[in-house]
Amino acid sequence: MQQIINFIIRNKNFLLSLLLFSISFVFTIQTHSYHKSKFINSANFLTGGIYNSINNFTGYLSLKSQNQVLAEENNRLKMLLFNSENKKDSTYLDTVTYKGSYKFTLANVIRNTYSGANNFLLLNKGRNDGLKQDLGVISSKGIVGIVDRTSKHYATVISVLNTTNKISAQLKKTNHYGSLSWNAKSPHYIQLTDIQKIAPVKKGDTIITSGHSSIFPKGIPIGIINDFKLDAAENYYEINIKLFNDMTNLEHVYTIENIDADEINDLLKTTVNE
Repeated sequence: MQQIINFIIRNKNFLLSLLLFSISFVFTIQTHSYHKSKFINSANFLTGGIYNSINNFTGYLSLKSQNQVLAEENNRLKMLLFNSENKKDSTYLDTVTYKGSYKFTLANVIRNTYSGANNFLLLNKGRNDGLKQDLGVISSKGIVGIVDRTSKHYATVISVLNTTNKISAQLKKTNHYGSLSWNAKSPHYIQLTDIQKIAPVKKGDTIITSGHSSIFPKGIPIGIINDFKLDAAENYYEINIKLFNDMTNLEHVYTIENIDADEINDLLKTTVNE
């Protein structure tokens, strides 16, 4: 306390001047509308800048949660989109309670390999979340792979960048379809074979899933034709496709469960064995 008193005594002239200046400044602001408006505008500019900076910072911190919300909304919309394609009745409105053919589950990629020959992904969802073997996996841009194994809380996915993976795909403009596989060269390109040479193949055409298996519904985007040529026998095209997905940068993905898959597969097995 004594130190404070000594400080005031030593600086009494400066403190008195500062007090008188502050009083005169306040009176000037209060009695002159021009000065008052300028002061308010300056104060608003300063506080507005501070609040804007705080808002930007807090917004940055909430990006992860906002991305999660958007991913969950995309999951719901994908389920409605693919299921509504199987129900064209205009009276169908209750998209939440409608039990469609496809169930979508949102998951996060917690590990992703893409530099080897047999690449895979690890998801943060498993059996407890309804995941099981042979579910399709996609992102918001297109196809990712197929669920291979599951534990209670995790699942591994055979990536499309895996030389053992074979997926049925087709030209979007026609029903010509073939087999999609990877030649283990670039993570940005995948190959489509067994497309008959009578097919109208053009550079830049879109390739989609054919729906000829119970794993992926028809119409999932894959990529566009980058280049193509006929095989050695000149009967089929060998097509190089640039993937829509950046397989080296995946975060949110969606698993697709065909509710009727077991029924379809059992029927096909019975037909083949007869």
